[in-house]
Amino acid sequence: MLKDITLGQYYQVDSPIHRLDPRTKLIGTMVYIVTLFLYRNLTIYLIALLFLAMVIKSSKVPLSFILRGLKAIVILLFITALFNLFLTPGEPIVSFWKFHLTKEGISNAFFLCVRLIFLIIGSSLMTLTTTPNQLTDALESLLGPLKKIKVPVHEIAMMMSIALRFIPILMEETDKIMKAQMARGAEFDSGKLMKKVKALIPLLVPLFISAFRRANDLAMAMEARCYQGGEGRTKMKPLHYGMRDGLAFLIICIYLTAAVVLGKYFALPLLFFLG
Repeated sequence: MLKDITLGQYYQVDSPIHRLDPRTKLIGTMVYIVTLFLYRNLTIYLIALLFLAMVIKSSKVPLSFILRGLKAIVILLFITALFNLFLTPGEPIVSFWKFHLTKEGISNAFFLCVRLIFLIIGSSLMTLTTTPNQLTDALESLLGPLKKIKVPVHEIAMMMSIALRFIPILMEETDKIMKAQMARGAEFDSGKLMKKVKALIPLLVPLFISAFRRANDLAMAMEARCYQGGEGRTKMKPLHYGMRDGLAFLIICIYLTAAVVLGKYFALPLLFFLG
């Protein structure tokens, strides 16, 4: 399960998406996420699917590796679908005891699950094709105007970058602790739910201790190097837009226009297929 978490990992390969400016990828991801919340119809999700498929193909990241990250949210998807299917009022299709399966419930469950899946895949693609250092520089550059109102932009970007860096590190640390506990006879997958929860306690304590130790080591290393924040600091690799970024922005604009226009005037609701 821990190896299935792809968010925060970087997949190193040479592709057109990897070579894009990180600001372009960050803006594109934000636009993509916004379009998922514009309308509730099949048209906009089909457009989002085509755009997502094009980006995945261009990124050269294996589809199986990307979909592996969805295993971590299977339970969340199941609970979300279950609650929406049977607790949404509307026209009933099937009824048993106090529960009613309604057309509106099917529609809500479908759109929420698809939206969540697309969000995870889109966010994972950005981190898989962008290093934490590039994300930090992109965030600091895009949030630069906020410095005029005394917002600590560099510190915010640095904290987000460190958080992303710590995700794979903590996953690896958790895996090591689990293997060490299992070698001593601990069982994490057997028994009832409460037994599984209790079995996690010996795992969480050393994990928190390790996380605090790593955080302290990082703070000491930054102080030893006289780190003073972003004021007056230069970049080893300054960000520059290229021709490929202009083409990417054009594609993003076309996608956004298609999503807004087609999603509004050529809406195809899910309930249309339910009769």
